[in-house]
Amino acid sequence: MLEEVERWLIERSWSVSDRPLHRILAAKRSSGQTVSVVLPALNEEATVGDIVSVIRHDLVLQVPLVDEVVVIDSGSTDRTSEVAAAAGATVVHRDAILPRLPAVPGKGEVLWRSLLVTRGDIVCFVDADLREFSSDFVTGIVGPLLTDPGLQLVKAMYDRPMTTADGSITGAGAGQGGRVTELMARPLLNMHWPQLAGFVQPLGGEYAARRGLLEQLPFPVGYGIELGMLVDALHLVGLDALAQVDVGVRKHRHQDGQALGRMAAAIYRTAQLRLARAHLLRPSLTQFERAGDAFEPRTYSVDTEERPPMRDVAEYQSRKVA
Repeated sequence: MLEEVERWLIERSWSVSDRPLHRILAAKRSSGQTVSVVLPALNEEATVGDIVSVIRHDLVLQVPLVDEVVVIDSGSTDRTSEVAAAAGATVVHRDAILPRLPAVPGKGEVLWRSLLVTRGDIVCFVDADLREFSSDFVTGIVGPLLTDPGLQLVKAMYDRPMTTADGSITGAGAGQGGRVTELMARPLLNMHWPQLAGFVQPLGGEYAARRGLLEQLPFPVGYGIELGMLVDALHLVGLDALAQVDVGVRKHRHQDGQALGRMAAAIYRTAQLRLARAHLLRPSLTQFERAGDAFEPRTYSVDTEERPPMRDVAEYQSRKVA
């Protein structure tokens, strides 16, 4: 590990307990900064309501840390929108944001569009499939940005146990849930961007950043969003403007092996573009499924699109002027 990273791990890796809530609130009051929490959601009726309820109870009603909780529904066919609204979130459908530009499927697309319907100086992203959610996930990653003006982006780190559908932990290891991280993202970062080798959960969906940084970044539309954002932020603001906070344990729904393969392909593609800005020879991935006595190929497109920095979008510029 680079000496720079060893130093960073000491100076920029914290626990949620390092910043008590009263200190975070005092920093928010003195700075006047506002905080938006965004949950990208697709068919998450089982979990999104609990997450919204915890954030609103702990960080809106009990203490005034979060100024808005926004759920972006990216086309759910279940009751995600209704459940989120009943819990107190502002719910916006992905397709209603920037309607002149047809939406494409993908998490990064939703996060990019969320910048147009939120106002916070600090934007905090939280995945909507978390179980046994704690508001520490929000205070942990928002706190450093409020208390340290030199920071630009903070990611959560945590144990990721393998869980069953009901949330019970299976297997022996606390880290068994981060398969794409260990098999794809971590090797890529260590080999090509060794300054980022200290991030425990580089692909984690819980992170907060200053709006001024987010509006300068391109957004891969799909699963490459987290790796792309880390790499681009490193080049734009430097390692010392990035940090991570231990928030405990993250329990969530796990994808099957083939879905993970598609995720890994998108992440590799995101890395490849940042290494060479080259064109893929074949932007697709073929996987195999058994059908009776034979294996049938299934070919999937790999995300090949990125959204431009939000500051270059005319509607965003006019909103800032207004």
